[in-house]
Amino acid sequence: MPQMKPLEYQMSQRVRRQMVKLRLVKHYALLFVCSTIAGCAVGPDYQRPELPESKGYGTSEEVSAKSTRSGGQSGDDQRLAVGANIRNDWWTLFRSTTLNTLIEQAFAASPTIDIAQRALNVAQQNVYAQQGYFFPTVQANYNPTRTKLPGNLGGNSPGVQGDGNYIGAYQGTPANQGGTAPYNGSTVFNFHTAQLTVGFTPDIFGLNRRAVESLQAQTDAQKFQLQAAYITLASNVVAAAVQDGMLRKQIAITKEMIEANETAVALVKRQQKSGYASQLDFSIQESALGQVKQLLPPLQKQFEQNRDLLRVLAGRTQDQEVPAFDLTSFKLPEELPLTLPSQLVEQRPDIQAAEQLLRAANAQIGVARAARFPQLSLSGSLGGTASNFNQMFWAGSGGFFELALNVAQPIFAGGTLMYREYAATEAQKQAAAQYRLTVITAFQNVADTLHAIKSDAQAMTIVNDLTAAAKKTYELSGRQHAGGYLDRLALINAQQTYRQALLNEAQIQASRLGNTAALFQALGGGWWNKPTGQ
Repeated sequence: MPQMKPLEYQMSQRVRRQMVKLRLVKHYALLFVCSTIAGCAVGPDYQRPELPESKGYGTSEEVSAKSTRSGGQSGDDQRLAVGANIRNDWWTLFRSTTLNTLIEQAFAASPTIDIAQRALNVAQQNVYAQQGYFFPTVQANYNPTRTKLPGNLGGNSPGVQGDGNYIGAYQGTPANQGGTAPYNGSTVFNFHTAQLTVGFTPDIFGLNRRAVESLQAQTDAQKFQLQAAYITLASNVVAAAVQDGMLRKQIAITKEMIEANETAVALVKRQQKSGYASQLDFSIQESALGQVKQLLPPLQKQFEQNRDLLRVLAGRTQDQEVPAFDLTSFKLPEELPLTLPSQLVEQRPDIQAAEQLLRAANAQIGVARAARFPQLSLSGSLGGTASNFNQMFWAGSGGFFELALNVAQPIFAGGTLMYREYAATEAQKQAAAQYRLTVITAFQNVADTLHAIKSDAQAMTIVNDLTAAAKKTYELSGRQHAGGYLDRLALINAQQTYRQALLNEAQIQASRLGNTAALFQALGGGWWNKPTGQ
């Protein structure tokens, strides 16, 4: 038997040989990494499509006058400031601490925000996963086996001569060393294989780069959708809070009207008994009472449903309370920003999200096109195999390595790859059309809100005049009734007219507040002005 070298020397020799082989694998990998970096990504680079030119929102009167005036007791004038910046916490301009607190609680507890945040996290993790394909894969494998060979295999059995006679285990190859003595001509032996495999697919034509570009664009779209979720939630809370205050006021006024009509019915009934009123007068007054009473149930239904909505927006269950709001506690912002269309394209989160989805679709063309080019892969294996574990990396016996380069060029696939590229191109055109639609819809959204704000201001002026006139009539009727020149029924009717004017005034006040909040939302909500880290 050959003299064995010292164990330390054998180990150092094996380590040295393995390091040489690993350097060889590393050099091949670096070669292909460099070729990948130098390579170009096929497919079109993203370019923002041309958008219809727009210098305004078709609301020249608002822009030129720069103001919407209402006058009267409720509001207050609002001035449009073209090009003014938008606060990220724009809802604080309504000067309601209760509203501010509820919005902050909604941001922390609403499932809507959590859903958008988790969607963003998923998209970001998908980007990280795809970026992993830029790096080599390393896999370690160890495979021990124990095999029994029958004795009737003749010369095919390790350690067995062609005539079937068993030869000693140490007289065979290293692979069958460690075998046991035959039993009835059979042989049992162990076999160990340990292997380290490195694989790398160079991104020569940019398939993976385009895939990462697409996923990153989808992630950016989710970021903008998260911002849109915050803005929408804040706007919805403002609208529901204003609605809560309006309905409370309208319910209170309606109840006063019902009480006044009940008093009028009782008065007419007494007059009828005394012969001063007819049955027709009594029926008319009862009809008036019924008309007022039927206003209350719908208001109460709207009130309770709106409270339910407030709970959902705040992330609370229906058995939990949300604060009550007083319509008079809200103040109209005196200055309303008006972003120009060119700025709106850069600031609306839904427009930005639509553009990122277009960018993602554009990158998918490159992914589909790169799949039609040759695909290269490099792999290297280093390991050892032997019947004894400690002999796997013996010099000249158990050690092995392998380097392989594979190039695959699709030649015929039934048109699959070609039509996938066609489909990706059409998807990009669809995303471009969706982007343009989002832009022009955003312009419409701003224009509609501006028209509503102007209309509300005009309506507020009219309602203020009507309310003032109804109040004056009621006060004069009261003085005439006190002097004996007007009966009680006429006074009640004047009072009812005044209360109906107050109902209308509350509705217009709420509409102005709601449309003001809608304008901040339509202009993008000022998310770009958030402090760093929020």
